[in-house]
Amino acid sequence: MRTKKGIFSIAAGLIVCVVLVWYSSVIEGYGKTYEIRPEIRLPEHRTDAARAIDAYERLMDRYMSLSERNFNSINVNLNTVTTKLDSIDSKLGSLSERIARIEKALGIEPPKVAIPKEQVPKKLKSQAETAPLQSGPKTPDALSL
Repeated sequence: MRTKKGIFSIAAGLIVCVVLVWYSSVIEGYGKTYEIRPEIRLPEHRTDAARAIDAYERLMDRYMSLSERNFNSINVNLNTVTTKLDSIDSKLGSLSERIARIEKALGIEPPKVAIPKEQVPKKLKSQAETAPLQSGPKTPDALSL
């Protein structure tokens, strides 16, 4: 009986070892294969002309934005100048009306409007150009001559 128990215990130990080896291979798992596709991109080959064109485009963009900012500031300045000129014009108009009322009250005849040079006849224009200029009071040296 002892021999049967010994054989049985050896068979049981062998079965346990086989089961342990089988389970260890199941626990370890199967080898997986992964497919890796690396994407390596090289920079595109650019000529000097293409680089120069890109630099010129960047320069033009900067110039256009600078010009736009300057034109906006000029527009603001022109608007302030225009409002100032409008206020000066209204003040001059009211001053002109006031002087006209004063002249009318004092009986002063308003001055005649000056004629522009383009409207002066040629005959008068040539006489005015050749006429001697009137000077101020004469000096003692000029009186002795």
